[in-house]
Amino acid sequence: MDYKGKKAAFYTLGCKLNFSETSTIAGSFKEVGFDRVEFDEKADVYVINTCSVTNQGDKASRNIVRKAVKQNPDAMVIVVGCYSQLKPDEVGHIEGVDMVLGTQEKFHIPHYLGDLQKRETTEIKTTRLANIKSYHKAFSWGDRTRSFLKVQDGCDYYCSFCTIPYARGRSRNDNVVNTVKEAQKSVQKGYKEIILTGVNIGDFGKSTGENFLDLLKALEQVEGLERLRLGSIEPNLLKDEIIELVSRSKVIMPHFHLPLQSGSDEILSLMKRKYSTDLYRKRVDRIREIVPHAFIGVDVIAGTNGETEKYFQESFDFLNSLEISQLHAFTYSERSGTQALKIPWKVDVEERKNRTQKYINLSEKKLRAFYEKHIGSSQTALFEAQKSQDNMHGFTENYIKVEVPFQEELVNKLGSVKLKSILPNGNVAVEFNA
Repeated sequence: MDYKGKKAAFYTLGCKLNFSETSTIAGSFKEVGFDRVEFDEKADVYVINTCSVTNQGDKASRNIVRKAVKQNPDAMVIVVGCYSQLKPDEVGHIEGVDMVLGTQEKFHIPHYLGDLQKRETTEIKTTRLANIKSYHKAFSWGDRTRSFLKVQDGCDYYCSFCTIPYARGRSRNDNVVNTVKEAQKSVQKGYKEIILTGVNIGDFGKSTGENFLDLLKALEQVEGLERLRLGSIEPNLLKDEIIELVSRSKVIMPHFHLPLQSGSDEILSLMKRKYSTDLYRKRVDRIREIVPHAFIGVDVIAGTNGETEKYFQESFDFLNSLEISQLHAFTYSERSGTQALKIPWKVDVEERKNRTQKYINLSEKKLRAFYEKHIGSSQTALFEAQKSQDNMHGFTENYIKVEVPFQEELVNKLGSVKLKSILPNGNVAVEFNA
């Protein structure tokens, strides 16, 4: 069916993987004639790509759905993503929702649209977890300076606190050759930096007999690609060969994101993580040894079931002892169907928030120390389109956020800068090198 002249709007919640997939979904709408409009505009179809990592993710998803219904009560409202796959009936009961599509179905939305009339009853179309096997390529474009390139989907780890394997299925990927072709398409659209994304990117190659190192070496050779940045990679999958490749690469940025989740071995065991604090420390030390200026980001969860005050303090002290750059602290949220619900010793919700705040305070201390260490150095920054009052920002190779007066001609440009001082907002003031 031809939908020429019809308008579609999209909203993405959650991870970078969702952003890459929303762009691909939007592309499928363009192919059948839709014009893409901003989400706060009146549209004929609204597509909400949801997140369900936490209860807050579910709540935010519901609020956005209601916003779409309110903006145009006559529009078709379609909800996709992890929340839709995990709790389709719950999503379907939100007033105004016409269609709920699961993990596989979301890539074929135009096939289900029909005449765009509101449905009398919500249509729910999902695939059973065991049958989610297909891989759908994706990369983000059109709304950011950097492109998120999907290289992997699904997860085989089944950590006790996490629902993602139940929402996205088993680990799978396309081969190196096809993934490189997607990166080439991104570069052809004008992107200078690509960020690799997936559920467990270090697991790349499991379904094709290749490996993540193979992929990185191939992506390094993409003509016109100035920067390649790794997304989150599990510590047990960050092999020395990958760190060594980053240390000598002119394309792969000195930037690592290593999820930890807890600095207590007892809690890591309860979480069913695949590594110990000893292995994690070895990874950080190795990075610091051969890529000393690298940015190291860390994910940590506060207040998970079983985390006594003793175990929390162990975790906090462990993180404090590491030469890392920033923490991404999350407050534990119970998720139905997870094994963590069976773990005794529940942490009071207010105490979870207190522990999260302690991690946030530690993060601010670590980030400032990292920035201060590099004041006076010369680096290259890629400047972004976002404007904050009269200023714009960019990121250096090692992910230091710099700020300069807004200049349209700097958008999506690389500039050689000298880091001068830390501003009150936490960004770094710079001057351009001659």
